[in-house]
Amino acid sequence: MTLLCTHDLSIGYGRTIIARGIDLSVEPGSVTCLLGPNGIGKTTLFKTLLGLISPLAGRVEIEGNDLATLNQTTVARHIAYVPQAQMTAFTYTVLDLVVMGRTAHLGAFAAPSANDYTVAIAALERLGIAALAHRDATRISGGQRQLVLIARALAQQSRVIVMDEPTASLDLGNRILVLDTIRSLSTDHLAVVLSTHEPEHAFVVADRVAILAASGFLSGPVESVMTSEQLSRLYRVGLVVEKTPSGRSVVSPA
Repeated sequence: MTLLCTHDLSIGYGRTIIARGIDLSVEPGSVTCLLGPNGIGKTTLFKTLLGLISPLAGRVEIEGNDLATLNQTTVARHIAYVPQAQMTAFTYTVLDLVVMGRTAHLGAFAAPSANDYTVAIAALERLGIAALAHRDATRISGGQRQLVLIARALAQQSRVIVMDEPTASLDLGNRILVLDTIRSLSTDHLAVVLSTHEPEHAFVVADRVAILAASGFLSGPVESVMTSEQLSRLYRVGLVVEKTPSGRSVVSPA
């Protein structure tokens, strides 16, 4: 079953449409990479998929159910969100931060149960960072912090995870670590939708690519969408997709 899809979706604020004609389909075990220049509406699209703002036209479906008919708790049980890693203002432990992912499964005013902590620890173990459980979340590296946010999404036990530029501001080693983690999630039949400003990430982790551009919306398999012509139009600069001697695809200035 398709986990998440949109039908002729228009997004924006008030009466202002930012993008229209968005037809997106997200399947179990897939990674979809969303590309687009700054200000084109990637974050607005994510907010619409998460039910935080309403579509201006068209609809979003979660496992066959119209998003507009679902309450926020139900949506959260289906879709988890991973923001860019930022320093928290509060000195939570890593474990407490991950347990927050269980909120959608708790009743009003309910405290996390032993099972909620078990699920959170399992998420940390899944990502190989269980040793950080009792560390101060403000005293870990940027890459570790991003993995903790992914662990929080896993603890939410949603089948779709939306990630907003998960490698932003990370050094090379941590970018590779996070990208490897994202790719591994698809083996658990989860679906990941992530935005990035680095098109080469699509070649590394994605099955499909979605392009949000001023000219419209396009999605499809990586090799058919990630062409020199498409990327040059998207970023308004001459680009070429090349193969390295090792067989890896890279994007270079024309």
